[in-house]
Amino acid sequence: MTSEKKRLHLRETQNPLTGRVSRRSFLSSLGAVGVAATAVPIVAGAQTAPPMAPPATATAGETIEGAIPVSLRVNGKQLDLEIDPRTTLLDCLRETISLTGTKKGCDHGQCGACTVHVNGRRINSCLTLAAMHQGDEITTIEGLGQPGSLHPMQASFVKHDGYQCGYCTSGQIMSAVALLKEKCGPSDSDVKELMSGNICRCGAYPNIVAAIQDVRQQA
Repeated sequence: MTSEKKRLHLRETQNPLTGRVSRRSFLSSLGAVGVAATAVPIVAGAQTAPPMAPPATATAGETIEGAIPVSLRVNGKQLDLEIDPRTTLLDCLRETISLTGTKKGCDHGQCGACTVHVNGRRINSCLTLAAMHQGDEITTIEGLGQPGSLHPMQASFVKHDGYQCGYCTSGQIMSAVALLKEKCGPSDSDVKELMSGNICRCGAYPNIVAAIQDVRQQA
């Protein structure tokens, strides 16, 4: 490059006020070039990305894809259903059969709010699939007693004020009724041990134990 061309090149990049190339203008020009270079693929990617499909939603009366026929006997009634094979017994009772007395608490088998009886034994209905219980006798809190015809354990819970918010009460009562048929010592600590799978976040444990012991003594 000749000396004349060098002078012309420097003049084009010089600051018009000072006659010299400023550090700020030099870095600004580099930044602008970098932004332009990176913006092109981002914009192009946004233009070519396929739109996300909305989640599938079921409508009333719509057949569930992959549903299987299941016959359940709940509270003495035979029910012929079509359910998703992954449906838990808890969700089947609440969402399909509309027996909402059985509560969904932790949904991990840790709180006991979903306790029901299967063939006379208590289980956490959130931990088992409904399809596994064809032919079994399932009893929920609705099948235990009704207003005006309470089960002795339900009446004892009312008598001893064995609940506060009431959310855990159905599971507590179902476990307490099952306990009457299980091997349990006579003391309060024995009852607490066998009821340890049912959590009362309100802390009504002394009243719950008193209600259970009252029924045990009468029996």
